[in-house]
Amino acid sequence: MTDAKAQDRVLIFDTTLRDGEQSPGATMTLEEKLQIAQLLDEMGVDIIEAGFPIASEGDFEAVTRIAQIAQNAVICGLARANFKDIDRCWEAVRHAKQPRIHTFIGTSPLHRAIPNLDQDQMAERIHETVSHARDLCDNVQWSPMDATRTEHDYLCRVVEIAIKAGATTINIPDTVGYTAPRESAGLIRMLREKVPGADTITFATHCHNDLGMATANALAAVEAGARQIECTINGLGERAGNTALEEVVMAMKVRNDIMPYRTGIDTTRIMQASRLVATVSGFPVQFNKAIVGKNAFAHESGIHQDGMLKNAETFEIMRPEHVGLNATSLVMGKHSGRAALRSKLAELGYGVGDNQLNDVFVRFKELADRKKEVFDDDLIALMQDTDTHAANDRVQVKRLRVVCGTDGPQTAEMTLVIDGVEHEVTSIGDGPVDAVFKAVQSLVPNTAKLNLYQVHAVTEGTDAQATVSVRLEEGGKIVTGQSADTDTVVASARAYVNAINKLLVRRLKTAPEAASA
Repeated sequence: MTDAKAQDRVLIFDTTLRDGEQSPGATMTLEEKLQIAQLLDEMGVDIIEAGFPIASEGDFEAVTRIAQIAQNAVICGLARANFKDIDRCWEAVRHAKQPRIHTFIGTSPLHRAIPNLDQDQMAERIHETVSHARDLCDNVQWSPMDATRTEHDYLCRVVEIAIKAGATTINIPDTVGYTAPRESAGLIRMLREKVPGADTITFATHCHNDLGMATANALAAVEAGARQIECTINGLGERAGNTALEEVVMAMKVRNDIMPYRTGIDTTRIMQASRLVATVSGFPVQFNKAIVGKNAFAHESGIHQDGMLKNAETFEIMRPEHVGLNATSLVMGKHSGRAALRSKLAELGYGVGDNQLNDVFVRFKELADRKKEVFDDDLIALMQDTDTHAANDRVQVKRLRVVCGTDGPQTAEMTLVIDGVEHEVTSIGDGPVDAVFKAVQSLVPNTAKLNLYQVHAVTEGTDAQATVSVRLEEGGKIVTGQSADTDTVVASARAYVNAINKLLVRRLKTAPEAASA
């Protein structure tokens, strides 16, 4: 590799398992951490900060196990500036093929006041602890916490001390998300110019998102010479979170013309990583989150949808498959236009002429004004008056009796009318609703996955009517069913059957073959 190419390489340091887990409520189990670490290792993350070994026995075990299983990435542990922390960190990461110790101390006036150290005392501690870490491991990272609020002269002094003590990576954290892109770049540039030995180490940037500028600050630091970005999947982390891995990686990929940098990340694994972290942390991804949000590749505006149908590049600067998605989503709603409606109906197997489209479009708009999102089955219902296939009433609930309570077993005795013929069944389940759904499934066999089960009270009080919504998915077909009743279990049964009826109709529809390119 040439020196020029080496300079273009930006290392990705993922701290989802350390800083990300510090988000209140985001605690992960050992198995969940191992699962995330394996995916990060496979997708090409250069350094995985696996945890804070001194924090707990669980964290120590997680870092140790991750160090043992990692095949490609450097495995890093965090340690405060004392020998006990550093020794415990080394005990965990030493099992890795490529171990790293990351030690830190707060260097700003506010943070120096916490251990009550003056500048000289802190400088001495930095020298002692970094030297100790380097005696144990030849890959040592040092961070001056709250670097962006540290006096510049003092920051240069302690960075020089850490380099002389053996640090191979110097990370400059914007711990409280205080800085702006111009300042972030200026800080890296100043350190590279003023600190002796700066050309022998790697500068890293760790940005928090308190002012919403983490990604911009990280990329500005890279432009100024930083060659390691510390980040997390989904931007998970303390307070407002961190630089998001998916944002910096895709920004460099999409705008390679002005950011000619390379990473080893397999971007097609990004969505998989995002969903995994959201699941195990319990922190859902906001719909309009860049790159990985539900709406990142969704278009509802009629103008946007029409443009997308003609040429995807008119409103998308990257392709869904670049991050591991199958396709763009044209969300049907009140802003959708005729072109999008015609395209969606064609996907559902309905070919419509101009006159019929105009009629359906009027009714579609009326429905969209009442609903936030119009699903496929809503469109099918709009087409039922011209559909020659069976209506959505092939299956009906005639009778239901449920036994539940602490004694168990929870049992559902059900009579369904299917195509005019009565069928009876008794099923046992894990709760009354599960028993009911299993009863329906035994009489109307299907492989549909239950994607949604929601219960809402229409009114207040113990006699409130419950509205139940059910969403099923089978072979890429999504249907929803809904019903209301003062008995929640009855409403659940009817909603499930309502969805099954729609699924039976969808089975009769065959989407037209995709046109050749």
